[in-house]
Amino acid sequence: MRFGIFYEHQLPKPWNPGDEARLFHEALEQVVLADRLGYDYAWEVEHHFLEEYSHSSAPEVFLAACAALTKTIRVGHGIRQVIPNYNHPARTAEGLGTLDIISRGRLDFGIGEGATRLELGGFGIPAREKRALALEAAEQIANMMVMAPYPGFEGKGFSFPCRNIVPKPVQTPHPPMWMACTNRDTIKVAAANGLGALAFSFVDPQEARDWAEIYYGIIRSDQCVPIGHAVNANLAMVSNFSVHPDRAEAIRRGQEGFEFFSYAVNALVAHDALPGRSTLFEDFQKSRARSDDEIIAATRAAARNASGIGTPADIRDHIEAFQTAGVDQVIFLQQAGRNKHAHICESLELFAAEVMGAFKAQVAEREAKKAAELAPFLEAAMARKVWMAPLAESEIPVVPASRKTAQINAVAG
Repeated sequence: MRFGIFYEHQLPKPWNPGDEARLFHEALEQVVLADRLGYDYAWEVEHHFLEEYSHSSAPEVFLAACAALTKTIRVGHGIRQVIPNYNHPARTAEGLGTLDIISRGRLDFGIGEGATRLELGGFGIPAREKRALALEAAEQIANMMVMAPYPGFEGKGFSFPCRNIVPKPVQTPHPPMWMACTNRDTIKVAAANGLGALAFSFVDPQEARDWAEIYYGIIRSDQCVPIGHAVNANLAMVSNFSVHPDRAEAIRRGQEGFEFFSYAVNALVAHDALPGRSTLFEDFQKSRARSDDEIIAATRAAARNASGIGTPADIRDHIEAFQTAGVDQVIFLQQAGRNKHAHICESLELFAAEVMGAFKAQVAEREAKKAAELAPFLEAAMARKVWMAPLAESEIPVVPASRKTAQINAVAG
């Protein structure tokens, strides 16, 4: 089992001067700590205009800072918005190549498409076409990272001429590719396209087992036709994360933040929004106003079922259940709502000291066994891939010099 940490950069109101800067710098401190403690991944989302919920609109900048400050932890776009209206595929490929170099080959590349009208409408993306546009762009981004030159493309979402995209990534053929998944249908899409599944939904171990069976069943089947130049057969599940020797204190520190996270995910899709006037956290607090009896009942339920919240022993059982279900990585959502920086660091340290070691000791054997079992299926999947044909030398088009340059040369001569 591998372990990651995950950032939305949530900033509930009210906002005070310096709050955004503090949020980002504390997140960097947490990633540096996670690197020192032996966590495997630091994942960063990309969202736009989602006040309070996510201030992570430039993940490539944050991840570059993470890469420069760390030594071993992998840095992951979890995810990059790949539809051309958000980020042109050539610019994404250039950024990935650069970040893979800066990180010395520690980059993972998750793809996403966005779900809210704030994002899709802001960039003029038809909601019904977003999945097809994202997959089309992702396949071409992979081609751009590998082919020299990239032959060019005429598609539904974008057109692009023959160019050689530089720099190329350190990892070959390219950084591992993933896809954001929120339900069984998207798990199927990820597997069918040979992508790792970043399951950003809170599910119990039984549901995780079902998702793993679906995912790896397709990976082993003729349905798997990769869009990348390699198959990344991995399933990662997101989990809440608040660890303390006292279970009640772990709940007190983390429960509200994770409730806000879940509330905001639904509200951003279901509620109207007034740009620049968000009341997301205020609305959340009103929604959770309950009687004393309801609060007691909710606290008891949280103690029994708080996924990723509790004592080291609680978290150990939680991870073991996911491991048994067939999950390859658990990604901890520790920065949610108003969760405090000091508490996050304490949770990271306690988990690393008392829980992580036993699972990390099993990684090499488990991954070697998995690789051997999947090898023939991945080879068959790559044989089914439809490859973009490289250009022959004679087919590479000449790009004419600009008229201005030609005039300057004429004068100089």
